[in-house]
Amino acid sequence: MKVFPAIFLASLGAFALVSAPACAQDQPRGDQGEARREAQAGNIMRSGEIEARILPTMRDAEYLGFAYDSTARAYRLKFIKDGRVTYVDVDARTGRIIGRSR
Repeated sequence: MKVFPAIFLASLGAFALVSAPACAQDQPRGDQGEARREAQAGNIMRSGEIEARILPTMRDAEYLGFAYDSTARAYRLKFIKDGRVTYVDVDARTGRIIGRSR
């Protein structure tokens, strides 16, 4: 009879380990999740809208991607040209360029 509780507890532990990662994947983490929630709520522009505005202005550079800063509510787009990296910071609410750094 003591074997049953041990098997039961082991099964519960195994189930918890298997189901925990699935639950964690369902919840967006960090700034990416925050950007998704804010865009769905209509508080900021979607990344595709920002890219559509900014990429044509950087046509000579290769686009490497973006990051979202939820504190500043800004996207940082990363470009490279002739071995030099350029960051373009964009206000996520208006789509206006708020800074460039090289």
